[in-house]
Amino acid sequence: MKRFAKKTTISFGSGCLGGLVASLAVWLAGFYGLTEGLGVTMAPAISVNWLYPRVVWGGLWGFLFVLPVFSKSIVRRGVVLSFGPTLFQLFVFYPHLAGQGIMGLGLGALTPLFVFVFNAVWGISTAFWVRFAGEEVGSNR
Repeated sequence: MKRFAKKTTISFGSGCLGGLVASLAVWLAGFYGLTEGLGVTMAPAISVNWLYPRVVWGGLWGFLFVLPVFSKSIVRRGVVLSFGPTLFQLFVFYPHLAGQGIMGLGLGALTPLFVFVFNAVWGISTAFWVRFAGEEVGSNR
C-alpha cells in the first residue's frame, strides 16, 4: 500500500508540474503572437483563475504515469501518454464544453496541432519529473 501511495503521489505531483509547464508554454505562445500568427485564437491572459484548473487537471492526467508504458524513454513515454488529454480536449472539451466545434476548429485550422504540441510538453515534462523524483512509477520494480 505504501508503494501505491508513493506512485500515485509522484504521478499526481509530476502531472501538476507538467500542467504548469504546458500552461506557461500556451501563454508564451499567445503572448509572443505565435498562435495568432498561425491563425489560431489561443492567447490566454495568465491569471490564477486560468492557471489553477490546468495545473489540477495536469495532476489528474498525471495518474496515467502509473501505467508501465515506455518507461525507458522519457520523450516517448511523455508523448504517448499525452494522447489521453489531447483526445479529451479535442473530442470532448472543445466541442461539448467550450463550444468550439470538433477538435476546436472554431479557434482555427491548426488548433489540433497546437493542442498536440502543448499536451506533448505536458507529457514530456511530467515524464521528466517522474524520473527526476527517483521513481519510475510505471515500472514493475
